[in-house]
Amino acid sequence: MAIPVVEPERYAEQLAAKRDYLESTFAPFQPPVLEVFESPPGYYRQRCEFRIWHEENDLFYAMFEVDPENPKNKRVIRLDQYAVASERINQLMPQLREACLASDELRRKLFQVEFLTTLSGEALVTLIYHRPLGDEWEREARTLEAELGIMIIGRSRKQRIVLTRDHVWERLEVDGRTLHYQQVENSFTQPNAHICQKMLSWAREVTAKQQDEGAKKDLVELYCGNGNFTIALAENFRRVLATEISRTSVASANVNLEANGVANAQIGRMSAEEFSQALKGEKAGRRVAEMGLDDYDFSTVLVDPPRAGLDEQSCEQLSEYAQIVYISCNPATLAENLTILTNTHRIERFALFDQFPFTDHCECGVLLTRRDV
Repeated sequence: MAIPVVEPERYAEQLAAKRDYLESTFAPFQPPVLEVFESPPGYYRQRCEFRIWHEENDLFYAMFEVDPENPKNKRVIRLDQYAVASERINQLMPQLREACLASDELRRKLFQVEFLTTLSGEALVTLIYHRPLGDEWEREARTLEAELGIMIIGRSRKQRIVLTRDHVWERLEVDGRTLHYQQVENSFTQPNAHICQKMLSWAREVTAKQQDEGAKKDLVELYCGNGNFTIALAENFRRVLATEISRTSVASANVNLEANGVANAQIGRMSAEEFSQALKGEKAGRRVAEMGLDDYDFSTVLVDPPRAGLDEQSCEQLSEYAQIVYISCNPATLAENLTILTNTHRIERFALFDQFPFTDHCECGVLLTRRDV
């Protein structure tokens, strides 16, 4: 991978290149004007992980640059600061390194460090080792927690020591509301909180216009994670049924529903494929019965799939809904899916969310409406 080089003075140029790429790629679908949501050009990632590289009496944060002509060749890149990481992470990087250099117990066989931070400056740091961790490590790690004002988790093979707690609380400002999200260590969360706020606001806007206040219908959400969209969109619908396969994410989503006072949403632990089978009556069992599918009247489906996108069967399933909100982290698979979805739906809104400035990554949002609606 190439390590992003942050050049704030060139941000407008790189964002324009992404816009041009998307407009060219999706031109065959004749979408409306692309809406572009920019990010801060630097210090935008709230979570990062680094390898720890040991050289004699020194250690430092490292990433690896792969030779594209020979992927087996990797060059170690030393990082004392990381301009794409949040300001809180950059503040902690030298402080944590110095503490480890001063303590044989904290540095010995330290292999990797993972940072999880919030817009308010809360920080959870996971230290990963190639050795068992004992009481002395815990004593020194607790002292370090207090000195740096952070929370620490220690990991090694078959071992996980949580000193304070295993999560942070992110607060996102969306359309004049403060939304609270428990974000758990080692589980997926949106890395760019600034863009996440804009993405949630966009999703609220495009779904709010799809139905009259007095005749709200229901939303079904696939790949809901920790309830990121679920919580923001719940008030636009009569009821929300969201599904997710990860136990950790489902537990966190339920905590987040309660923290935000959302009473009209339900989280079901089920894969998107299993849920499609349940909707067609091809899957039964306790988890399906608990969903009470017969009580819903779905008008809208929201999908935020992994980079592989959706398979043909899932696309055909989506085509049955009046509105589709598709959040994509991979324009290539989004384009493939749209070749199927646009047989029944037209593109009403099209957005670029610049989740990762100075990389080739493009996050897209598409609203599709069924042609016979």
